[in-house]
Amino acid sequence: MTLIDIIKRRRSVRGYASEEIPEEVIEELLEAARWAPSAGNRQPWHFYVVRDDGMRRGLVDVAGGQSFIAEAPVVIVICADAERSAEHYGDRGRELYCLQDTAAAMQNILLVAEAHDLGTCWIGAFDEEACSQLLDLPRHHRPVAMTPVGAKRMHPDARKRRKPGEVITYM
Repeated sequence: MTLIDIIKRRRSVRGYASEEIPEEVIEELLEAARWAPSAGNRQPWHFYVVRDDGMRRGLVDVAGGQSFIAEAPVVIVICADAERSAEHYGDRGRELYCLQDTAAAMQNILLVAEAHDLGTCWIGAFDEEACSQLLDLPRHHRPVAMTPVGAKRMHPDARKRRKPGEVITYM
């Protein structure tokens, strides 16, 4: 399977089987995340791997009741260290680059998970402060996104994409 096939096959999964994920697969997801591009190679990310059932249920609460989060055996929370980016890029690093960098890391996780036929769902709708408190995060780690990771209990159909002419302009 080619990379473009994996990209086109990936879906947001909101139903997970309870089977465990081998540790080496989690390590591969995190390794892919660490190799994401980042502005100035600042690598302003930190990854929290949440396996604890109570914490996963807590993440459901901070994410507005998205109950499928707790179904997955693992949730990865990606945090940005804005000041790490700001050291080199000032406000633009603090307000933009660190977020772009964590987004690139998340995309790598999603694609490698799909290559292992695991389900994921990029979640950005959550209360950052409540998430920080739940996970007892250091003050400089801003939670930006999270994804459950698990065996797919459902296989969503592909969603319609806009036509190339609607989203591409050659200059």
